[in-house]
This record gives sequence, C-alpha cells and structure tokens, in this order.
Amino acid sequence: MSLRALPLIVISFILYNIIVLFSGGAHADDVLRKVLFELPMVGGARWRFSMGDLLILVTMFLLFFELIKATYTSSASLLDHGLSMLVFIACLVEFLLVEQAATSVFFFIMIATLIDVVAGFMIGIRTARRDLNIGDH
Repeated sequence: MSLRALPLIVISFILYNIIVLFSGGAHADDVLRKVLFELPMVGGARWRFSMGDLLILVTMFLLFFELIKATYTSSASLLDHGLSMLVFIACLVEFLLVEQAATSVFFFIMIATLIDVVAGFMIGIRTARRDLNIGDH
C-alpha cells in the first residue's frame, strides 16, 4: 500500500482526539478555547488564536492537499477515496456518540471529511471521463 493512499484528513481527526480526549478530564470546549497567542490589531482590538482555531486551520490545509490528490487517477487514489469514506464514518459516529466530540471544531473537521469524500469521488469521476475522452480521439 502506498502512502499516497492514506487520507491526510485523518491527521485532523487524530489530533483532535489526542488534544481533547487526553486533556486530563477538562471539558472539550475549555481545551479548544485555550488561547495560544494574541496579537494587537491596529483598531485597538486583540486577535486571539486558540487551539480550536489551529485545528480548523490544519484541517483546511489538509483538505486542500486531499483535493489535489483527488485529481490523480491510480489504484492508490481509489483506496484513498475508500479510506476517506471510513474516516468520515468514524467522525460521524464519534460526533454522535462521544460527548467530547460534540463541539463546533469537531463538526467542522467532520464536514471537511465529508467534503473530501464527495469531492474526491466527483473529481475522480470527472478526471476519469476526461482521460477516456482523450483516449477516444
């Protein structure tokens, strides 16, 4: 199995679980709202960057790379799409059943996995059609 076949979005899922589930019994929202740094803005306000913000930012970058991976047609990409579906199902089950996963941050991670699955299959189908059309000429 190629490393390209592993969905990168699973990193966000694993990071969330490590940060929240192994935080020593603290409530998930408290852990996710922990401010990592603050920056003063020109208007006088202070911008606060939290642990939850970091997880969402990492998820967006990983989703970007997953969408790029979806443009490749190979047997590894088929396995990647299947594993992405399993990651989405795991996220959905955890969101519905685990108290610590009932947060907006985890919801956005779960939606990113859904986008990865849907876009991966749609881009893969579109790319395969283009490859077939080129072969017909």
